[in-house]
Amino acid sequence: MKTLIAALAAVTAVTAVAAPAIATAQPYDRYEHARHDRGAYNLNQRQDELNRRIAWGVRTGALTRGEAADLRDQARNIARIEARYRVNGLNSWERADLDRRFDRLDTRIGRQTHDREYGYGYGHRR
Repeated sequence: MKTLIAALAAVTAVTAVAAPAIATAQPYDRYEHARHDRGAYNLNQRQDELNRRIAWGVRTGALTRGEAADLRDQARNIARIEARYRVNGLNSWERADLDRRFDRLDTRIGRQTHDREYGYGYGHRR
């Protein structure tokens, strides 16, 4: 009987030590891909994605040069605003403002790439 109690105590002790280690080994927000994390990485990642979409639009001819220049100018403007906000650290209002600006630029890129104004080299007639 004493050996059974000793064995159960040992298993409990090992479990108590191992459980926190196993919990910390799991990746953060595994299935949501950190979509609620509004840190600097998320803002930079979002900005990079918008710039990639603009470059893709130019490369495929879905954006004219003028549209691409205007969209890039807006992206640079958002980057300037972000840099100004970051001087004293981003608060929740500034982060929300940047998110709104990114949302508007994202919508504008989508509209410009699907407005049937084609850039140089698009299609067989050019």
